[in-house]
Amino acid sequence: MAKKYDVAVVGATGAVGEVILSILAQRKFPIGNIYALASERSVGKPVAFGNRCLEVQDLATFDFSQVQIGLFSPGASVSDIYAPLAAEKSCVVIDNTSRFRYEDDIPLVVPEVNPHAIADYKNQGIIANPNCSTIQMLVALKPIHDAVGIERINVATYQAVSGTGKEAIDELDAQTRAIMVGAPLNCSVYPKQIAFNALPHIDIFQDNGYTKEEMKMVWETHKIMGDDSIRVNPTAVRISVKFGHSEAVHLELKKPMTAAQAREVLAKAPGIVVMDERRDGGYPTAATDADGTDPVFVGRIREDISHPKGLNMWIVSDNVRKGAALNSVQIAEFLIEKHI
Repeated sequence: MAKKYDVAVVGATGAVGEVILSILAQRKFPIGNIYALASERSVGKPVAFGNRCLEVQDLATFDFSQVQIGLFSPGASVSDIYAPLAAEKSCVVIDNTSRFRYEDDIPLVVPEVNPHAIADYKNQGIIANPNCSTIQMLVALKPIHDAVGIERINVATYQAVSGTGKEAIDELDAQTRAIMVGAPLNCSVYPKQIAFNALPHIDIFQDNGYTKEEMKMVWETHKIMGDDSIRVNPTAVRISVKFGHSEAVHLELKKPMTAAQAREVLAKAPGIVVMDERRDGGYPTAATDADGTDPVFVGRIREDISHPKGLNMWIVSDNVRKGAALNSVQIAEFLIEKHI
C-alpha cells in the first residue's frame, strides 16, 4: 500500500487555502488525515475537500505533531508565529507567504526551475513558496536561460485583484456595478478606482522608487535561478481582472535565439503551454485561458527588433493556482517523492 501523509492546510478559509484543498483532492495527493486550520473566528466553518466537507479547527490550539506536512497561506504575520512552531514538531512547512522567502537557509522553490533546493528544507523545516508573478515568469524563462543565458529581464506585470485577496475581488465587483448605474464609488482596498483601470502600484514603495512587489521579482529571480548576475527591471501593475496575471517580458540574452528556437525550447519544457499563432486571438489571456487552469501560457514570442540578442514574450498564468496553491502542492509532491 502506498504511503499516506497527514496534512494540515493553514489559512483554509482564504482564497489560496480553498484552492490548496481543491488541488490536493484533484491531484489525489496521498493523504491519510487532513486538517483545515484557521483563526478562532472561523472555527466550525465547513470547507470543501473533494466530495467531503471539513470542519475548520483552531490554528492556535492545533498540535502539529499530528501531521508530516503543513501547507501555510494565512498571511505573513501568522506564518511568522506558527510555521516555526510546526517545524519544531517535525512538520515540514511549505509557506506561501512572504515571511521566509529571503532567509538564506530557507529554500525558495519553483519545482520546474530549482527542485533540487527542496532538500534544504532540513535547515529549518520550512520551504518558501515564491511570489506569484515571479513563479510564472521563471517557469517560462528557465528553459531560455538554460539554452542561451539571460543577461537582463525587463518585465511589466498586469496583475489580477485576487492577488490582494477576497476583499479586492469584492471591491472590483462593487465598483463595476456602481459605474454601470452611475452610483458613487468606494475605494477602501486600493488607493484609486480599480474597476476599468490600471494602477502602477502593488505593495509599498521602496526608497529606490520601486515597489516591494517589483523588488520581490528581483530578489526572488536571483535566489531561485541561483544567479545574481541576471539584471531585472520590473514594473508591477494592478488591473481590473479577477484571476490570472499577465506579463510582458523583454529579454536580453547572452547568445541570440530566434523566435522559432524559443518556441521549440518552451514547447518541450514542463508546465508550459505555448500559444503563439500570429493571428487574431492566437495568444493567451488571463480571462480566457489562465483562469482556473494550471499551466503557464506563453505567446507573442518574437525577436526584439531593437536589440541584436533580444527576445520578447507574453506570459499568462492563474495567480491563485500556479502562482500559489498549485506550486505549494507540487513542492509537497516532490518532498514526499524524494525526501520524506
